[in-house]
Amino acid sequence: MDFNAIIKRVIAIITKPTEEWEVIKNESMTVGDMFLKYAIFLAAIPAIAGFIGFALIGVSIMGFTVRYPMANALIWTIVTYVMYLVGTFVLGLIIDALATTFGAQKDTVGSMKAAVFASTPGWIAGILFIIPALSILAIIGSLYGLYLLYLGIKIVKNPPQDKLVAYFIVSLIIAAVVMWLSQFITRTVAFGHYAAGTVM
Repeated sequence: MDFNAIIKRVIAIITKPTEEWEVIKNESMTVGDMFLKYAIFLAAIPAIAGFIGFALIGVSIMGFTVRYPMANALIWTIVTYVMYLVGTFVLGLIIDALATTFGAQKDTVGSMKAAVFASTPGWIAGILFIIPALSILAIIGSLYGLYLLYLGIKIVKNPPQDKLVAYFIVSLIIAAVVMWLSQFITRTVAFGHYAAGTVM
């Protein structure tokens, strides 16, 4: 997938998600394609933006500018990037593992489609990390990503209608635990046990 194709998909999944999920459902691709030709580029956006915002620009607090130490920020950037990809992969595995429980078929590729492409708005919104004061607004992208995940599970996994909401909610709860663990690991590696404690 070239960059023009990536941009086209990003715009489509955000602006017309129902139609684009139908396209994605019927599109032939491998798990490797999704990660190596799409996710690795988009997942880098919040990681790099976070480095620029918190290590180079800094956060203004009571007239003082506070910045992450450069070495710690670089470690944070690398680990954050890796954990975005790992977390997305694990989410796909969770969706697939729960499939038969909620009347859907086990299909690793389909499950990964739901996880990867639903992550798009969260990754794109991560550009706001460049301006730390606006970083809180990135949550809007994550919330829209939840809606995309719901649609992705509905269209790509196609569970019975009466089990769709439960399938989505259980996947979401487990994914939230995975996300918390990934943040804990990231802060522990980058800033030590004290910073990890702030996540707890």
